[in-house]
Amino acid sequence: MDGLSGFFSSEDDSSCLPPEVEEGNVEYKLKLLNPTSSRLEHLVTQMKWRLKEGQGEAIYQIGVADCGVLTGLSVQDMDSSLCTLKKMADRLGASMTVLRQRGVGDKLVSEVLVRKVPDDSQFLDVRVAVVGPADAGKSTLLGVLTRGELDNGRGKARLNLFRHLHEIQSGRTSSISKEILGFNADGQVNNYSQFTNAEEICEASSKLITFIDLAGHHKYLKTTVFGLTAHHPDYAMLVVGANSGVVGTTNEHLELTVALKVPTFVVVTKADHCSEAQMHHTIQQLEHLLTSPGCCKVPFVVKTDGDLCTAAQRFTDESTAPIFLVSNVTRHNFGFLEKFLNMLPPLRSRHKQEELEQQHPAFHIDEVFTIPDTGTVVGGILTSGVLREGDHMVVGPKDDGSFCNITVHSLRRNRIPCRMVYAGQVASIGLSQERSFPVRKGTMVLFPSLINKEYFCCLDFDAKVWMLHSNTTILRKGLQVTICVASTMQNAIVVNVKDEEQLERSRTVTFHFMKHPECLRVGLRMLYREAKAKGFGEITKLLPHSSTLSTEAT
Repeated sequence: MDGLSGFFSSEDDSSCLPPEVEEGNVEYKLKLLNPTSSRLEHLVTQMKWRLKEGQGEAIYQIGVADCGVLTGLSVQDMDSSLCTLKKMADRLGASMTVLRQRGVGDKLVSEVLVRKVPDDSQFLDVRVAVVGPADAGKSTLLGVLTRGELDNGRGKARLNLFRHLHEIQSGRTSSISKEILGFNADGQVNNYSQFTNAEEICEASSKLITFIDLAGHHKYLKTTVFGLTAHHPDYAMLVVGANSGVVGTTNEHLELTVALKVPTFVVVTKADHCSEAQMHHTIQQLEHLLTSPGCCKVPFVVKTDGDLCTAAQRFTDESTAPIFLVSNVTRHNFGFLEKFLNMLPPLRSRHKQEELEQQHPAFHIDEVFTIPDTGTVVGGILTSGVLREGDHMVVGPKDDGSFCNITVHSLRRNRIPCRMVYAGQVASIGLSQERSFPVRKGTMVLFPSLINKEYFCCLDFDAKVWMLHSNTTILRKGLQVTICVASTMQNAIVVNVKDEEQLERSRTVTFHFMKHPECLRVGLRMLYREAKAKGFGEITKLLPHSSTLSTEAT
């Protein structure tokens, strides 16, 4: 492990970074000393481009040449350059935070985060799924992060997060809950220790981390799988107890995040509750797990500010897995963890985001509520397009494969009313139905023209699948499995298996939903499970349902 840590920390002693690239949100500046008005306008335009590339965030390396050489600046020149950078940010209504300064001989190099909330958003939003075995301290960790109160060593900090009485009695999460942690323009934490409700935190924050707290016990694995597929997390936080190490569902949860291509970092809790030998053993277990075939990540422990910045920059570009050693009782290393969360970039590139927003709206439903005097309200994520109040859409499918006309009556994000929702954002929608019918989880709100063109209502589909973990179960014709695709979860029967004997390779499998048709499209990633057998794959072919696929007449 020390060798891996040294590989990353060596950058602090290096005199060179990778050459600057035109794309992306990272900008190198050798110096910014007393620019003319025309030069300042050019610099502001350049900053605007970098912010757009990073969807509201840009990293400036001051004292670095375009070729990546760390030249450095004197203290006086560095102060002057930072003042110029602040002037540029102010022109755009952006904020800047100096992440770190390091010495190059007798000179300085500064790394600066510039942030501007896009005009079409109130805050930058990042979703983090919290996974790991039971008793690792996941809910307690979130309690300390979002409430700002220390734990007493017996789980006091987690009590406010539990949703059911039996969770309080057993100390184990069995449902999906969401908690938020905000950061203001200066990178300072906004949580419930300063504000009384979620609305106030959202209004005071320029960046919001939404934690999706998932169950750790194997008994509730179905709920955890649904949370990972339906809630579309940008990142995953794997929590491991230092005193117990890699036990329980740790391997399974990591397998799931890797299969769904969710970048994962690790938090080792209870650093105050174990010996140095125990901690070393746990880190060795994590190193072995993260570097194993199928995972192929490079783990390293974050010990310094330099490690922290390196972790944030390389986390999405390279297969790295930062490891944080924290204590919920003493808040040991919580500063590193909070800074890392503040630096997490949006997962989609600007080009991908613009491409999604130009498509027609498609909204996956993962929660349904019936509210008196309001009607049906659905929660979920908009995977494409832009949804507006008053839009005429369809919802479905029903059991016969048909859809119902609806009008978007109201929109909310994090309980705050809004007029528009953009692709990739989680929201709740108030529906005005022309003909009432019970909406269920797994259905979709779609732009009508998407039906039978991109999304198809089907009972049967083909998927190219790989086995994740199996004890004795082999994927064979007639086997009944549980299928998880986006917010859809339903039992299905294996109708056909090609290359059935090739256990180590991918296979093309035909599945048949047992209960009712679902709305799917080619390319969606899926998970399947049967007892201890689990696998993942991608939908390659859809066999449309034979019943009517048209919307109901008004």
